[in-house]
Amino acid sequence: MNYQETIHWMFAQLPMYQTQGASAYKEDLTNILLLSDHLGNPEKKLKCIHVAGTNGKGSTSHMLSSILQEAGYNVGLYTSPHLKDFRERIKINGKEISEDFVCSFIEQHKFYLQKEAFSFFEMSVGLAFDYFSKEKVDIAIIEVGMGGRLDATNIITPLISVITNIGLDHTQFLGNTLASIAFEKAGIIKPSIPVIIGEYTDETKPVFLAKAKECQSQIYFASDLISNTYPSDLLGDYQLYNKRTVLQTINVLNQEKKYNISIDNIQSGFLNVVRNTGLQGRWQQLRVFPKVICDTAHNKDGLKIALNQIQKETFDNLHIVLGVVNDKDLEEILPLFPKKAIYYFCKPNLPRGLEASILKQKADTYELKGEVYNSVSEAYKKATQSALESDFIYIGGSTFVVAEIL
Repeated sequence: MNYQETIHWMFAQLPMYQTQGASAYKEDLTNILLLSDHLGNPEKKLKCIHVAGTNGKGSTSHMLSSILQEAGYNVGLYTSPHLKDFRERIKINGKEISEDFVCSFIEQHKFYLQKEAFSFFEMSVGLAFDYFSKEKVDIAIIEVGMGGRLDATNIITPLISVITNIGLDHTQFLGNTLASIAFEKAGIIKPSIPVIIGEYTDETKPVFLAKAKECQSQIYFASDLISNTYPSDLLGDYQLYNKRTVLQTINVLNQEKKYNISIDNIQSGFLNVVRNTGLQGRWQQLRVFPKVICDTAHNKDGLKIALNQIQKETFDNLHIVLGVVNDKDLEEILPLFPKKAIYYFCKPNLPRGLEASILKQKADTYELKGEVYNSVSEAYKKATQSALESDFIYIGGSTFVVAEIL
């Protein structure tokens, strides 16, 4: 199979949470341990940093990769989901895994993958570990897919565990309290491995402290330890918290793990995240007049910060291109959106996408007014046609909405 045929087979054959939702979720690590054993346990040959959290784990992972690249290390980076192409998930020094490697991996292991009915995510994790091992990366940044304790990435023993923050997201899997979600995220904490906590609350801090004590792991609360940060090309206000988390992680790498990462490396790494890693969709500006910003924030905590940042902008009229997936709690997120805006309701192009007419109907109850469009691209086109040069356009609600306009 060529690359497109291989990707099509992967999407068609293997359960994928990104498109199918709950039916693709696996509740234990049995499968990934089977796959790892089949591949020769490649993760055991890797030095890793494991990154979990409700929001910010993607940005944090990319910042860490950028800084380590600036310091001269050969850096693997595994993240999810992808925006345009599956290969975005697996990179070394910002360069995506080759089409040939993806094709040969699937061809070599196709029968086994199909026979054991691995999930799409499990297969992706196995592929990433195999690739990073074969390419002999110096260090790999591994982003958790969802949760932590039962996530397929959680078979690694990292140098450092990182948990950015805790918010209410994926509650059908992780629990509906901050403490229960923190418990799942804290599942990445390993015996005697230091852990960095980006942000905490009165509800989550005791959970982290208890797990760290159980594992005899040194715990660092970055928000208490780091006051000064450096400028970055990632512009969202929320990046302040991620930068503190990254700086504390680098401190531990240098002091406890004997890495050699200079202040210059850190400053250059922060300023060149996009160039070094290819990260997209984080308060990303697409046009100047009118100013167009897209952002992948998609839960209550992430959207609250992004929508507050909009209020700091100067504009005459606000246009919001909005789409969500069908398992999103609309009663939780829609009250966050400003009433004084023109809305362009759309459905992201995937099975989990919520019909735009349903989104509009629900939005009407919160006095959010706008029209329904047949696609994300049609909604975006209408917004740009309607907006004056002095207006502001925000595109968001879902990673998949952003993916369609990049």
